[in-house]
Amino acid sequence: MSLPDPATAAPRRGRNVRRIVLIVGIVIVLAVVGTAVGFETYARKHFSQCIATQLEKSLGSKVSVSFGAKPLLLTYLDHKVGSVTVNSDDAQFGPAVGMKVRATLNNIAMNGNDATVASSSAEANWSDDGIAQTLQGLVSGVTSNPSSGTLDVKVLGGLADLELTPRIVNDKIQVDTNKATLLGVIGIPNDLVDNIVQSMTKSLQSYPLDMHPSQLTVTDSGIDVKLAGGPSTMQADPNTQVSC
Repeated sequence: MSLPDPATAAPRRGRNVRRIVLIVGIVIVLAVVGTAVGFETYARKHFSQCIATQLEKSLGSKVSVSFGAKPLLLTYLDHKVGSVTVNSDDAQFGPAVGMKVRATLNNIAMNGNDATVASSSAEANWSDDGIAQTLQGLVSGVTSNPSSGTLDVKVLGGLADLELTPRIVNDKIQVDTNKATLLGVIGIPNDLVDNIVQSMTKSLQSYPLDMHPSQLTVTDSGIDVKLAGGPSTMQADPNTQVSC
């Protein structure tokens, strides 16, 4: 029986050791990466629920939250989030219903149940149907006219028409009446016109995070409003127990 050649056995053992070390290293790296991914997933879910809870009260509807590129594991250490995108398909600003909102919140600092926001921006779309639902009982239909920047509002089952122009004046949205006709003849009770204009104006005055309108466009399906905001505070709903 021949013995293994010591000259070849030593290099073979060295290669085996290196192979084992490499395999163990890969297993450790995969375990660390898997653990980090798991914690990152948990962190995103936690902070998403936290921010959503704070915004849902002011928007009056459920929201979806997505984050920027910063790993949220770091947020547990510095309590800061770089940017957040929030979407709502049925937001309520004051009495307004049926608004679609996409908002971006920048440089959020978490502080227990509250959070401060350095700046924010949003795009809100208020559809013709949403406007009509908000003014339910006062109007029977709304049609937007982008070429003239006006809204044609049907009143009294379509027997009367209002032509309204929404515009921004001093960081607020103002709604003006261009004309009001009944069966094609000018002359609708002032109380009815005032109620419609005031209800619509009131629906466009209340925005979350102290944002204000910066641009308004009448489209072929409703009103698009761009909003901008500076430093503000998000306060948690006292009825929830979600802690940031």
